[in-house]
Amino acid sequence: MKTQDSQYQIIDDRFHELIVANASIVRLSTGHLWTEGPVWIHDQNVLLFSDIPNQQILRWTTCGSVTVFREPSLFSNGHTRDLQGRLISCLHGTRSIVRTEHDGSLKTLCKKFNGYPLNSPNDVVVKSDGTIWFTDPTYGILSNYEGYKAESEQDHNYVFCLEPESGSLMAVTKGFSQPNGLAFSVDEKTLYIAESGRSHDSTVSPVVKVFDVSEGNELSNERVFATIDPGIPDGLRVDSNDNVWISAADGVHCFDREGKLIGKIFVPEIVSNIAFGGARGNQLFITATSSVYSIYVNTAPANKNR
Repeated sequence: MKTQDSQYQIIDDRFHELIVANASIVRLSTGHLWTEGPVWIHDQNVLLFSDIPNQQILRWTTCGSVTVFREPSLFSNGHTRDLQGRLISCLHGTRSIVRTEHDGSLKTLCKKFNGYPLNSPNDVVVKSDGTIWFTDPTYGILSNYEGYKAESEQDHNYVFCLEPESGSLMAVTKGFSQPNGLAFSVDEKTLYIAESGRSHDSTVSPVVKVFDVSEGNELSNERVFATIDPGIPDGLRVDSNDNVWISAADGVHCFDREGKLIGKIFVPEIVSNIAFGGARGNQLFITATSSVYSIYVNTAPANKNR
């Protein structure tokens, strides 16, 4: 069955079960330059998100207010939380992964690989073993708009796994033009990674790849999970039933665990990233170009930190 209204496209009947038919998409904040990195802080009932070019991390509260959480943000992009609830952030400006301690101080977890500066860490997730996984494309060093223009000193645009206590940093894959959003399946035996290289190279396919994850945190069995059309994949999240929600030019696309597109939520602006949150985890927050939106859905996140 394939039907469409002004807000949803139902491609498979199963998508009916994941949406709330009478819920409307709501714009929570606007007037930004490029919004990214939404993360729900469940113990404070707030959403944090980045406006990268404006060098701000902003805080939206359930009463509707939007205030500055951190400025300057050093061109922060993606965020998540670790197992202790501390904020983990990707900073383009310092080309680093940074942790916000409970006292508000910042601790740099890594900024180099093989002795050379990272490119510009982009998106980040934390696995249940405490390891921090992040992508390192070159977006933040391509110009002075989302960071500081510089030449890459890495031989590839890697995806990394960081052991935060020892500082051990392992490159888990190098097979991307511009690796972007990433998320684990519910059982963490699968890792999804977005390829957004078409933003600067028309020959790159706009796909999300999927890998098997070993107990030793090594990746194998690379294959294409889904192709995004229109636009390119950026941020993505997995829900509690292993459906994968991916950003696109026309909104948010939802795929089942086999990679079948089952439905879309249309958004008025190009979507950059998404996060589940709200008091019951059933609110989908959407960063999209100059605005942040939300809509209630009938599902929950695979993990509250992701």
